[in-house]
Amino acid sequence: MEAGSRSKSGEQCPVGKPPSDMTKVLVVEDNSANMTLATFLLESVGHTVLKASDAEAGVALAHAEQPDLILMDIQLPGMDGLRATGLLKGDATTRDIPVIALTALAMKGDEERIRAAGCDGYIAKPLSYKDFLETISNQLEKRAAGKT
Repeated sequence: MEAGSRSKSGEQCPVGKPPSDMTKVLVVEDNSANMTLATFLLESVGHTVLKASDAEAGVALAHAEQPDLILMDIQLPGMDGLRATGLLKGDATTRDIPVIALTALAMKGDEERIRAAGCDGYIAKPLSYKDFLETISNQLEKRAAGKT
């Protein structure tokens, strides 16, 4: 990982991004080990992490907190991640928040089906930390470019 600036508390910050520009990322994940890993990786580059362990809580948190990005597990108890994504994309208050699918579904056609359901990106599990952080960075850059 490249060295970046340090915040007042001495924590590592991403290159070129002061702490005031840190983003809020909502992680919707029911597996505690996957949640811990995603949280660690996101916080290691300075993002604020919001957490939900099911789709219903994730949708509610997305409405309340308006995160900059949502990482959505697809296979969740109760409502699945694709249905939750559909609800978010169908609502004017959350439709512009990028949603990246986190899933173990890595068979041919799965990515296309997930994108067709409204997800803006796709990360297969198990996570490759470099690909994970790169995909998130790319989505956040696209969103920032769209706001200007």
